Amino acid sequence: MQFRPHSAAQHSWRATPAPRRAEFLYRVGEILRDKKRDLAAIITGEIGKPATEAAGEVQEAIDMAYYMAGEGRRQFGHTVPSELPDKWAMSVREPVGLVAAITAWNFPIAVPSWKILPALVLGNTVVWKPSERAERCAAAFAQVFRDAGLPIGVLELVTGDGRVGEMLVRHPDVRLVSFTGSRENGRRVAVACAELGKRCALELGGKNAVIVLDDADLELAVDGIIWSAFGTSGQRCTSCSRVVVHKAIRQALTQALVERAKELSVDEAALKRCEPAILDAIKAGARRLTTGATLLDNVTAQMPIAQEELFGPVCVIIEVGSLEEAITVNNNVPYGLSSSIYTQDVSRAFTAARELSSGIVYVNAGTTGSEVQLPFGGVRSTGNGWREAGQAALDTFSEWKTIYVDYSGRLQRAQIDR
Repeated sequence: MQFRPHSAAQHSWRATPAPRRAEFLYRVGEILRDKKRDLAAIITGEIGKPATEAAGEVQEAIDMAYYMAGEGRRQFGHTVPSELPDKWAMSVREPVGLVAAITAWNFPIAVPSWKILPALVLGNTVVWKPSERAERCAAAFAQVFRDAGLPIGVLELVTGDGRVGEMLVRHPDVRLVSFTGSRENGRRVAVACAELGKRCALELGGKNAVIVLDDADLELAVDGIIWSAFGTSGQRCTSCSRVVVHKAIRQALTQALVERAKELSVDEAALKRCEPAILDAIKAGARRLTTGATLLDNVTAQMPIAQEELFGPVCVIIEVGSLEEAITVNNNVPYGLSSSIYTQDVSRAFTAARELSSGIVYVNAGTTGSEVQLPFGGVRSTGNGWREAGQAALDTFSEWKTIYVDYSGRLQRAQIDR
């Protein structure tokens, strides 16, 4: 791996006032806006994402650039009263240092923007290792930062397979690893970082459910499920792979989903990777209702196909008899990224919002989609507590420093019983 951290770049970038750092991010946003269609075409050409979705992904990076640029003047600390006279007490944010960003292929520009932009505005330098399946996209995105005039050494792009990522995780100058990928690889990153005393922020997938209660608007629910389950061929970490439906409307919902799913075309390679799990579920008693965009009925909540992330165009239907049972089914999986409920009862909606154990909860919408001004991430095996986007990203990519200024001119002893 041809990577040598620029300690001079780190020192200089850290010393650059945050509002000045933000100016580079504003320029990044402007260049992304001007090159939106060109970048979208690169995404479509390299990973096959439909043009409208690819353009939407670039727009998310534009939004993140502008949002995080605003943080150049909003990196608030705290000033609080001291318990002693003539003493000032405050806290400020500081950069962590060198950040390693390791990203997946399915969102080759949006997800890196969630990591790189907040890290930069806080004064960190970044080395970015994209998926080897999206290196053209990565090169084009990195060029945007160069075109914006970002100083040399502040953002480095390295390419290669997982061995390069492992070397990066273990590099002695890297202080924080921000990783998006599989649960298995995320665990290896976490172990390595623990051994080396580094911070790591993990985003590791989901097994997301849409709950449809007996009072739901069925047409709206079908629209949300079809998009969440089969949009992008189910290759989003927030894709719906479980429909948890009240028994009173199971038949009607299932029939409507089958009719819509039959009209869809999906990524055949993604479906083929899911085929062993589908066949195992059928052997266990599940029933395959559609091919292509695959729906499975007669699935129980504990079947492996209802527990394990497939990352493909497969969705299972699980019957329940109550809201309480639906919440239990939703929560009883290793992941906890996104969940959704369709109901017209405000009491049930707010109960679900409180009780569903996931980082994101949607009411009367599917499981996919996020907005840059709010935290993104999940619980349990989806991550390790750190968040991307929103104000929460500032905590991920910075350290807190507490500062006391004693101007009394005499020794004052704190924590002494007076």
